[in-house]
Parts: sequence; C-alpha cells; structure tokens
Amino acid sequence: MNHWTEILYFSIFGAALVSSFVGLLFTAVMPGIDRWSKRFFSHYYIVFLLCCLAGLMEMAVYYFPVPGTVLHGIILLESMLLPIPLPMLTVFLLHCCGEDTRSGRLFHIVIGLVAVYFLMLLSSLFTGSFFYISQDGHFCRGPLYPLCPLPLIAVLLCNLAGTIRRRKKISRKVFLAFLIAILPIMAAMIAQLFFDFFPVVDISYVLSALAMYGFILSNQIEQDRRHQGEIALQHQEIALQQREIALQQQEIAHERASIMVLQMRPHFIYNTLMTIHSLCRLDPQKARQIIIDFTNYLRRNFNAVASDSAIPFSTELEHTRAYLAVEQAQYDDMLVVTYDTPFISFRLPPLTLQPIVENAVKHGMDPYSGPLRILVRTRHTDSVTEILVEDNGPGFDPSDPDKPHPTLTNIRQRLHLMCGGQLSIAPAEGRGIAVTITIPDSADPAV
Repeated sequence: MNHWTEILYFSIFGAALVSSFVGLLFTAVMPGIDRWSKRFFSHYYIVFLLCCLAGLMEMAVYYFPVPGTVLHGIILLESMLLPIPLPMLTVFLLHCCGEDTRSGRLFHIVIGLVAVYFLMLLSSLFTGSFFYISQDGHFCRGPLYPLCPLPLIAVLLCNLAGTIRRRKKISRKVFLAFLIAILPIMAAMIAQLFFDFFPVVDISYVLSALAMYGFILSNQIEQDRRHQGEIALQHQEIALQQREIALQQQEIAHERASIMVLQMRPHFIYNTLMTIHSLCRLDPQKARQIIIDFTNYLRRNFNAVASDSAIPFSTELEHTRAYLAVEQAQYDDMLVVTYDTPFISFRLPPLTLQPIVENAVKHGMDPYSGPLRILVRTRHTDSVTEILVEDNGPGFDPSDPDKPHPTLTNIRQRLHLMCGGQLSIAPAEGRGIAVTITIPDSADPAV
C-alpha cells in the first residue's frame, strides 16, 4: 500500500470506529425505544466496534512487524467477526414480525450459510486456498478467495427476500430501515470480490446500522405517540362514560326525590284536613292560616320535583317552616321548633332539610314523653357550611340493620352527587338524635 492508501484506510477505520461508538452511546442514552431493541442495537454496535478494532490492528502490524501466525490470527478474527451482524439482522426482522426465531426457516438457512463461511476460513489455516500470509507478512488472496464472500452475499439476499416477503407485517419505516441496512453492505461485499478493500465493508456496516437505528427510533417514537393518543382518547371516553353515569345517577336521585313527594304520608294529609275541618268551627282564623301553610307546603313539594339542580337554602327553609307550621297546628304545645339560621347564603339539593325535619317529627313525637323539641341551626366554618337538625326524641341507632332509613339514605346520595356534601347521624346530647349536613363552599354558589 502506498502512503495515500494507508491514510485512506486509517481514516475509514477511524470513522467507522467513532461512528460505532456514537451509535452505542446513542443507544444507551436515547429514550423512545423499547428494551428489546435497545439491547439488540447495543450488541450490534459492540460487534462493529470489535470489527473496527480488528481492522485497525491489521493496519498497525504493517508498521510493527509481528510473526505471521499473529497476523494470520488478526485477519482470521476480523473475517470471523464480519458475518456476525448478518444473522443478527435476521433475528431482528423476525422479532419485528412477531415470529419465533428458533422455528423460523429463514434463520436456519442464514445460520447454515454463516457456518459454511466459517468452514472456508478455517480451511485457509491449513490449505491457504482462500487467503494466506506471504513471507514478507502481507495478506494475499488465495485461488478460491472469490468464493469466500459468496455465503455472506447469500445471507444478505435471504434477508432481503425475507424483508420484502414480510413487508406487510412491518411499518413502512421499518421496511426502509432493513433495506438501508442490507443493500449498502451487499454492494460492499460484491465490490470485495474484485477489490481488496476491507474498510469499505466495515464503514458500510456502521453507516447502515446508524441509518437503520434512526429509522427504528423514529418509527417507535411515532408508535409511542400514536399509542399515547389512543390512551388519551380512551381516557376521554372513560371520562365521558363517567359523566354519563354521573348524569344517570343525578336523574335517579331526582326521580327518587319525585317519589318522595308522591309518597307523602297519607295520615299526615288526612290529619291536616281533619284539623282544618275542626278549626273552621272553633278558630276560623287559625284554620285559614293552616290552609295557607299547607298550600305553601304542597306547592314547594311539587316545585321540588321540577328542580334538577341545587336550590337556595332560603327556599328549602320556607318549605320546612310551612311543614312545621302545619304540624304545630295539630300538636299545639307538644311540638316546639327553634330556628338558629344566621347563615343562609348557600345552595343545596331540593327536599333536603324538610324530609329530615319530617323524619324527626315522625320518629320523635311521643305524647307520653313531653314536648318534642327540634332545633334547626346553620353555621359557616372552615370553608364549609353545616346544617344541624337536632331533636330530643327517643332516638335510634343508625347502624341497626333492622331499622332502615331510606329517606336519609336518599338525601345522603343526592347531597354527594349534586354538591359533594355529606350527611352524618349521631346521638344528640342527653336524648334524641342529631343530623348534620356538611356542604363545601366550592360546590355552593352564594345566592
């Protein structure tokens, strides 16, 4: 080799070595590629690094004379490393297509051709028919050398045919990546039949691998983005489904509220009418007032059916006052109601306070235990509004399974669905029960 040829050889080997190192570095640090592909390309570039180092060692021995057996070993090492990336390409192709490597016919053919190539190299140790080292320590081609690259060219043709045959199983970018990986190496191998220019094969390996890695990385990033888009659409669909479920639950809660209105206690209506009938003779003025209160109660009951959103607390409080006024007209001094409601600027589901008070009258009234006292209180603390309904009735155990309270359960569900509120029941101080409603300010637009 002359001086310029040596410079060219060293430059190409150096470029291939640097490119292999860059490819290995990118494979290690770049995100966006799956674990299997990352491991494959890491091994891929390590093989190229070894090939380039073997080539540089071969070039170096021309300046530092070594025994012929050492040179022979270096050339044999480089020649044996050269075909290793080719079956690796086959494995990667089968992996991309989702095929089993061990049972694939393509893989077995490729391994067989590589084995033939290795046998040719080993035979040169004894016969020199493919290559030999001259007495002055130079690499020389043997008479059968043109046959040596043929198995590797056949491997590349098999990979090319396998890629074309499986093009429908892989994306367009992956298909182009395999073509870029195969065709330049094949061209360099064919050129090697006529020209002794090993660095061209090495650089074609590395540049093809870099281009292939770029295409594979781009394809997987694109697939990840598409997958993330599909996940985002699925999340949107789930959110829509959850919203539909929430709307359905609100409709159910509204229907339950309607049922509560339609299931007014018959004996309450009967007793009210009988009380009005009696007072028409004894106290007509009081009878007229009860008729007004009872009419307000009924009107607000049926207005609640038409409401599908939270209402002002003042409206619910008037509904409750109308109901209790009717009950007080029937029970006289046996029912004492106290209101302590300084804070009323919030909203709540319709039929929330009135059914709780009605429940207190229904379960707490006992003519033999003295007057039933009911306290209705509101307060605003720590960004929440609390409503307390407390009575001195006999009380009950809310956890007793033998005493279901569908009215309170319905109110609890509607509070949660419509304004994120909560309802709790606890024994009152001394006697009776205390029902506490908690509504967060974030769900309560002021009125």
